[in-house]
Amino acid sequence: MSSDARECPSVLVVDDSAFMRRLVSDLLVRSGEFRVVGTARNGFDALRQIHALDPMIVTLDVEMPELDGLQTLGYIMSETPRPVVMLSAAETTPGFDVTLRALELGAVDFVRKPSGPISLDLAIVGDQLLAALRAATVMNLGGVRMIARPGLGAAAPAAPEPPEVVSGAEQVVVIATSTGGPRALAEVIPALPADLDAAVLVVQHIPAGFTRSLAQRLDVASALRVREAVHGDRLVHGHVYLAPGGRHMRLEADGGATRVVLDDAPPVWGVRPSADVLLRSAVRHFGAACAGVVLTGMGRDGAEGMRLVAAAGGWRVVQDRDTSIVYGMPHAALQAAGADRIVPLAAVAPTIVELIAARAAVGARARRASGAP
Repeated sequence: MSSDARECPSVLVVDDSAFMRRLVSDLLVRSGEFRVVGTARNGFDALRQIHALDPMIVTLDVEMPELDGLQTLGYIMSETPRPVVMLSAAETTPGFDVTLRALELGAVDFVRKPSGPISLDLAIVGDQLLAALRAATVMNLGGVRMIARPGLGAAAPAAPEPPEVVSGAEQVVVIATSTGGPRALAEVIPALPADLDAAVLVVQHIPAGFTRSLAQRLDVASALRVREAVHGDRLVHGHVYLAPGGRHMRLEADGGATRVVLDDAPPVWGVRPSADVLLRSAVRHFGAACAGVVLTGMGRDGAEGMRLVAAAGGWRVVQDRDTSIVYGMPHAALQAAGADRIVPLAAVAPTIVELIAARAAVGARARRASGAP
């Protein structure tokens, strides 16, 4: 083995299919960016190999016999924490939920198998797998901690019913996130109160099909109503709108209301939905009443949008380096636009509440001064 090969990040490939193990291994070797130090056929085998080989990164199949991917991930993150990229064949809601749970438990990212558990066309997602592994090499393990969440088979505690909202949104909060985002959103969104005086719009880079399950999981745990956005939705306070995977989300005036517009325009920065697309639209319609929040993620989506928020007089919150799983998006936003607050993940929701209340108070004083009702 050449010295260059030895310096490449080491990967353990875990899958119950020998065919898939070979496909993934061959893809990584051909890339020249990673070296495969071993393979494992199930979770028990994976744990033995991790202790013996100490790979930098693990690719882990979600569905395996004996010890499945979710159980294996739990052992890895509690005993020998390291970046883990999940391979998911999910095509139904239960499969989507298991994959999302893996992200909440600490997996850095996942790649969706295009044709079921044994895929003959893994090359279709080869670029996505390599991108996920690149993200794994810069993952901040210090930012990973368990989030108390209901088990997948258990009923979640009933969230208080939010008050019926009839007024249109006068303030919006746009949250942008990518790698590590489902985990971050699972902490931020449930911590927001039911009477939040703003509509919340979320761009999470995730494949189509998973956003509805993510929205449902967040809705169960939250006082706010959380839904995957639908074309034509009217923005109202106390609601969270999650951009569907694979579609850009923008805003459009419709009489006295502001509505969601979904489209299939080309990706921006290689992603769709794009936070920059949404932020540009939100600033156009809400001006200084538009707030931007950038959480963990690879790349620079959201940076230009945050610059527009700053120029319009809106406020900007950026997750700090220490609690970001990947610091790419927050760092790019800081470089492009600065921030009003740089906060750890646990402080994001309280900061949103504080700044929304402050903005609402300023607006109320302005209306009183002008004699408006």
